[in-house]
Amino acid sequence: MKLKPVKTKKIYEEIVEQIRLLVAEGQLKAGDRLPSERDLAERLQVSRASVREALSALEMMGLLEIRSGEGTYIKHVNIDSVVAPLAWVLSMEKDMVLELLEVRKILETQAAMLAAERAEPEELNEIREALADMKIDLETKKLGDASDHAFHYAIARATHNKILVRLMNAISDLMHQTLKASRIKMYESAGIPERLYKEHEAIYQAINARSPNKASTLMFNHLRGVEEEYLKDL
Repeated sequence: MKLKPVKTKKIYEEIVEQIRLLVAEGQLKAGDRLPSERDLAERLQVSRASVREALSALEMMGLLEIRSGEGTYIKHVNIDSVVAPLAWVLSMEKDMVLELLEVRKILETQAAMLAAERAEPEELNEIREALADMKIDLETKKLGDASDHAFHYAIARATHNKILVRLMNAISDLMHQTLKASRIKMYESAGIPERLYKEHEAIYQAINARSPNKASTLMFNHLRGVEEEYLKDL
């Protein structure tokens, strides 16, 4: 029988567990509004970053609804899902995350190569528009999830390979669910958003210049750098 060492919980996991139990015990009900991020941080005596990470995880688990400009609310959920063990989002082993990132590199480096070979003018324009949206997000200090997804999805579409598009969509959804908190932390780090934008810009330029090998190499280096940032939190 193979047993694994017991891991110490991260702060955000403790916060998730507390809120999950409050819902299970009926102290928090569907429609209840949670205190502000600042208030929660003060009550729990933790950083706002830890609270933000916990709220993101709870949103992914389907327990919370974060309404822009209104606050964070408890959603109507099946009680069985609340009292069950923490969602796989929180318990995913490091090896599984590494494999997910590895699959992403395999798919997207090939996608960049094929896009450089096959992209039609309107598809190049779609990639360029997504890049322009990323620049706006950078200038306005937004996380930029939507524009980043649009950029990579546009590249996938430009391959003209429907199966590849579906696979990349599945990987993208899984990445969003499992690594959103890490992504938020990464984008809050000085200099990283600017660096990532420049990397995306270089990838687009290589695709537009019909340079398959360069596009593939730039995509690989970009994803490897992102992977290194994600793994700092694992």
